[in-house]
Amino acid sequence: MTATASTDVRQEPAGTGPRDSVALAGFGYRQELHRSMGRYASFAAGFSFISVLTTVFQFFAFGFSFGGAAFFWTWPAVLLGQLLVAACFAELAARYPLSGAIYQWSTRLSTPVFGWFAGWIMVIGQMVVVAAAALALQVVLPAIWSGFQLVGGDPAPTTASGAANAALLAVILLVLTTAVNLVDNRVMSLVNRVGVTAEIIGAVLIVVLLFTHAERGPGITLHNGGQGGAIGALLVGSFTAAYVLIGFDSAGELSEETHSPRRTAPRTILLALAAAGVLGGLLLLGGILAAPSLTDGRLGTEGLSYVLTSTLGDGVGRALLADVALAIAVATLAIQTSGSRMLFSMARDGVLPASRPLAKVSPRTGMPAGPALVVGAAAAALCLLNLASPEAFLAIGTTCIAMLYLAYVMVTGPMLIRRLRGRYATSESVDETGEPLFSLGRWGLPVNVLACVYGAAMTVNLAWPRAAVYDPAGGHWYFQWFTVLFLLATLGLGGLYQAWRAHRGHIASDPVPAAAPALPESAR
Repeated sequence: MTATASTDVRQEPAGTGPRDSVALAGFGYRQELHRSMGRYASFAAGFSFISVLTTVFQFFAFGFSFGGAAFFWTWPAVLLGQLLVAACFAELAARYPLSGAIYQWSTRLSTPVFGWFAGWIMVIGQMVVVAAAALALQVVLPAIWSGFQLVGGDPAPTTASGAANAALLAVILLVLTTAVNLVDNRVMSLVNRVGVTAEIIGAVLIVVLLFTHAERGPGITLHNGGQGGAIGALLVGSFTAAYVLIGFDSAGELSEETHSPRRTAPRTILLALAAAGVLGGLLLLGGILAAPSLTDGRLGTEGLSYVLTSTLGDGVGRALLADVALAIAVATLAIQTSGSRMLFSMARDGVLPASRPLAKVSPRTGMPAGPALVVGAAAAALCLLNLASPEAFLAIGTTCIAMLYLAYVMVTGPMLIRRLRGRYATSESVDETGEPLFSLGRWGLPVNVLACVYGAAMTVNLAWPRAAVYDPAGGHWYFQWFTVLFLLATLGLGGLYQAWRAHRGHIASDPVPAAAPALPESAR
């Protein structure tokens, strides 16, 4: 690794104090990103990546179509599993407050090569998530105003015209989010905070209105198993919850832009996931209870947009959908930012092609422009796959979920191995206030074991090539195997690049030290 180490704290980016620079220098890096994010901004980073309004509206119809009303119970099951993973991440965020968290954590817990593959899988997955989030505009905008259907007449994402329009709207959105990611760190953070505030208010309002317009009682979730009964609802219907409840690690991704990250990031990781989990679960339940009908087929094709406009009336429904559209835009921005920081972190270590331009940070804006452009362009290219066939919409979404779950396991797995070998330190330092770092204590081992088992099982579940899920129309074997093929292609390309680096003698032979440096007394 070729980190740019420096202990010079005299010339620092705006918003950065000596404590921040000294702490970062202990990891071998120079402070370049501007530290302008407080606790709420850190929380907003994780919450906006999860973005319950974006993802629940995007995947509600899919979950209901397979699991019926019973698919609601997949939500608490996935939430519990992800909370286990988030608890492990919270410990690591306190000990390694670095950009590119998944890459940095995995590298320090294992070896540079293993950590590189974790970062490589994660950043490719993040690019796919950006595309999938941007494509979600199609679920909302045409329902607000038919004029947003710029291509064809059928707005359903599963039709040819809906898929084409989704790609067009997504590319337009990506141009805007890329521009914001190039302007200024503070502007990006402000947009994120405002958007998250609007999303939380809108989500709470939608939940209240749905429950006050309920057509049936919650007991309906114990019946109507949909396709495949209870087991089918749990395995396939869980895709909705699995897609929504990811990205809580973003607070860790932006650690180098956050004040007091050792104390702030662990708490905001858990808070963002818990808040999103509660709101999302209530949205799902409210949508099921307030839907005009569970049997007319519309809930399985139009999802929550249908419930809002049909139950609350066009005026109120469209106003709330406008808030959902804002949430989608902010979520796309947040995910692109997170992916950009992952690229920047890996490039800073010189382990990517074109590392030098990708590692360059503007002293004026505090933003790495190269990674933002790469992530935006790659996501736009993936969105254009939607033009090939409507099934690409689902293939893209499920692929990104599986990749992020695999990257998460590549962190919790090495973490568990270190615990079992007695090489995982839990109290080697304190946070910026002098308090002990966040720690699971004696619960660390069982939580870590369960997090690994859950993550591995969910990865297999998401990647399993079910024809009924990935190729419902039949005749497109490549869509049925899309997730598996994409994962293999990602690993294959990564392997070829690593082989080339090894041939050139660029791969470090020694692992990165696993112990996080203590925060010096002079920097507290």
